[in-house]
Amino acid sequence: MSLAGKRAVARPVRRDEAERPFWISFSDLMTALMVLFLVAMSVALLAITDEIAETEDLKAAREADIARIMAGIEQASLDFPGVSVRGRVVDFGDRARFESNSHKLDEAQARLLRAFVPKVLAAASDPLGEKWLKRIVVEGFADARGSYLHNLNLSLQRSERVLCVLMAGPPAPDALSDAERRQVRELFLVSGASFNALKASDAESRRIELRLEFLEIGERREPPRAQPLDGDNRCPLDH
Repeated sequence: MSLAGKRAVARPVRRDEAERPFWISFSDLMTALMVLFLVAMSVALLAITDEIAETEDLKAAREADIARIMAGIEQASLDFPGVSVRGRVVDFGDRARFESNSHKLDEAQARLLRAFVPKVLAAASDPLGEKWLKRIVVEGFADARGSYLHNLNLSLQRSERVLCVLMAGPPAPDALSDAERRQVRELFLVSGASFNALKASDAESRRIELRLEFLEIGERREPPRAQPLDGDNRCPLDH
């Protein structure tokens, strides 16, 4: 066969084979990227959901622990008629009522405080208390009579009077132990309220409360500095 004949029978090159691309099309690439994006988002959302669920579980466990602490204090209050527990507050009611324009407590009231507060300190020393209790705020209250600043100072004096009662060592009747007084010094703070949270009557408003504050998740209570009791049990309010 001649050269011309060979050229005549040669297989022609198909046009679509010559123009076929080597890589995937742009639309296929975008589809693949979208799938990768959705997978990444799904993983991220799953991680966030797990984190939220874990946080909610921790919050629920914290609330349950605090409820158990307060339930123990409420149980202890049953031995002290007139003392009540509302949420995270201990209200001494008529058992620690102040006279008008006075920050003094009589001997029976002082004995009550020195008998009841060790129950709270015991709750603070158990494992749940060590884990969650942050501080105990002594809140004194005044009625609406008198000026705001006078009553604010009076309510602070009432809070301070409670600490004077608790920090009084022997020969005070039913004095707290040295360990308990150190614990009072480490945990207790004073606060006062003048016209805040008034009760139905002026007499009911002249009261003291203990408000327990608790650590948040991940928060740690600062360890107390080791300091001996100074031995001076005189109340500054009496001088």
